[in-house]
Amino acid sequence: MNRTPLDAAATQAALDALPDWRGRLGALRTAFRAPSAAVALKLVARVGELAEELDHHPSLDWRYDLVFISWTTHSAGWRVTAFDVAAAERTSQIAQALGAVAEPALPRSLELALDTTDPALVRGVWATALGYEQRPGDEDSLYDPHDRGPSVWFQRTSTPAASRWHLDVSVASEIADDVVAAVTAAGASADPAEAPAFTVLTDPCGDRVCICTPLGRQHPAQ
Repeated sequence: MNRTPLDAAATQAALDALPDWRGRLGALRTAFRAPSAAVALKLVARVGELAEELDHHPSLDWRYDLVFISWTTHSAGWRVTAFDVAAAERTSQIAQALGAVAEPALPRSLELALDTTDPALVRGVWATALGYEQRPGDEDSLYDPHDRGPSVWFQRTSTPAASRWHLDVSVASEIADDVVAAVTAAGASADPAEAPAFTVLTDPCGDRVCICTPLGRQHPAQ
């Protein structure tokens, strides 16, 4: 099957025939609500079998009776292709057979946007702190390689917003020092005053990320 990215008209035509799905941020996305958690797990398993059959794998997230699914084609630059359309159609058939109901308006896709005059100035700090990576041909964004967290978009502007963001990244305590060292090497300044609970790192434009651990906190899951 053709894995060439669909243009806007073809994507819209495909979505018109896929009422269970919505197109957003380079993927076909939906959520299915199952009659029970057990049925939701059956849906997960059967979509997994479909993925193996097609050699084409979705991002999938199980939350009790809800299963969030998105189809995109990595080899096409994380764009929607005919392969994704066919996979989405078959996924809907599987869900219907299990009594799961599509709620395509339920999923929200979060993208963090950071104003900057020069993405290259801060990109390394955030790629290292978040464990993110660039995708070929996309110099202005970073992505979670495991497709779990929101993407980060560096908006090029000569008038950056005066407000600054501050992200907390929680890591296993045994790797915290290595992460702090790597982010510092990428161009951030470090303030370890509250370590090991958290270390404040500031990028060259003044935005901050705290590398956090459970150590020094009242609850080990905080």
